[in-house]
Amino acid sequence: MTTTLNRLLAGTMPDADAAGMLTVPVRSVVIGHDLAAAAATLVAPLEAGERIAVIHDPATRAAMGAAVVAALSPQHEVTEVLLPIGPQPDADTVAHVRAAACGATMLVAVGSGTVNDLTKYAAHCDGKPYVVFGTAPSMNGYTSVSAAITEHGHKKSLPASAPRGVFLDLDVLAAAPPRLIAAGFGDSICRPTAQADWLLSHLLLDTAYRETPFRLLAEDESALIASAAGLRTGDRTALELLARTLVLSGFGMTLCGGSYPASQGEHLISHYLDMLGDPAWPTSFHGEHIAVTTLTMARLQTLLLSRAEPPTLRPTDDTETAFIDHFGSELGAECWSAFAPKRFDADTTAALTDRLHTRWPEIRARIDAVMRPVATLDAALNDLAAPRTPEALGVPRPFYRQAVLHARRIRDRFTMLDLAALAGLLPAFVADA
Repeated sequence: MTTTLNRLLAGTMPDADAAGMLTVPVRSVVIGHDLAAAAATLVAPLEAGERIAVIHDPATRAAMGAAVVAALSPQHEVTEVLLPIGPQPDADTVAHVRAAACGATMLVAVGSGTVNDLTKYAAHCDGKPYVVFGTAPSMNGYTSVSAAITEHGHKKSLPASAPRGVFLDLDVLAAAPPRLIAAGFGDSICRPTAQADWLLSHLLLDTAYRETPFRLLAEDESALIASAAGLRTGDRTALELLARTLVLSGFGMTLCGGSYPASQGEHLISHYLDMLGDPAWPTSFHGEHIAVTTLTMARLQTLLLSRAEPPTLRPTDDTETAFIDHFGSELGAECWSAFAPKRFDADTTAALTDRLHTRWPEIRARIDAVMRPVATLDAALNDLAAPRTPEALGVPRPFYRQAVLHARRIRDRFTMLDLAALAGLLPAFVADA
């Protein structure tokens, strides 16, 4: 069957935003079976060189890494870089990976979120190629050109290089912890809220916007949502849908040169939880956060777009002192700098209010067309037994409300959180969140 993914890799997928066909930097994507045993064959066309460093942790080594090492060893000099359980995606761990893999001609990540990001960023820093054997359908970063790395306590999306190959074994994915599968679904189900936020910014502020990343996902999205229950039972068809969606979502970010199509208000709230949450709280995964924060953003977007009359905006009342008081001196200064493009004065907010009043019916219709009902998203997450409330993440409700209120301050991305704040509507929404 010819799928969107096949057409994209073959260079026969039309660009929805320009003339010609789309091209992506990843040479090979294989979603199938028995891929660890075939590792040497899969890597051979990708110019690995003689020396390969395999980066994994004890869990991913057991799931697939040991088999990948065994398959690669007859043809290559293989160094294993064994990270601890739960490695931190920070600058220190990146430095460790780079030092341990300094003699390698190619890096091979065996894992999912953090292992992939660390390997991707380490390879990028040293100008080396890398491939990834995914062990869980837990996130959409396999094919993206960014890595989520924490620097000085500030979680950032840093530029990185795409892998030459992405290899996802359906049997390995099916054996992943159920929470990781639910996390991948959570990271996928934010498409409507992310697109709504990005489109709002485009229509109100004239920021760049592309339809292409969402066209990539359109073929599978309804079927994926309908198959949520099948993911709980390891249904291979459902898992293939999820794996393909995660890969295509990553490609959408790559084609846009940033995480815009897959990371908006719902991710800002999640990043706030990561940055300021209590380490003593129960461990939760990124995609689990996104499942919960997507429902929050969907409710906020629905609330704002249900208004027959557009909101009237007020100048930004944020101050550097308030940022530093809230986030601390170092992180507060970084956030204040990142927030700079959203410091709107009276003239700017008056102009934006005029635009809203002139174009509100069009803005509502355009954004409403890309959304899905909150009930649909909630039911799918319930079918998968994914988290749907802050309490399910182990996050106290008061702190979660604080995250929703302040998350817009950590980046320059303009979302419905900002529109609600400028309209004076965010505090009341947060009180009921």
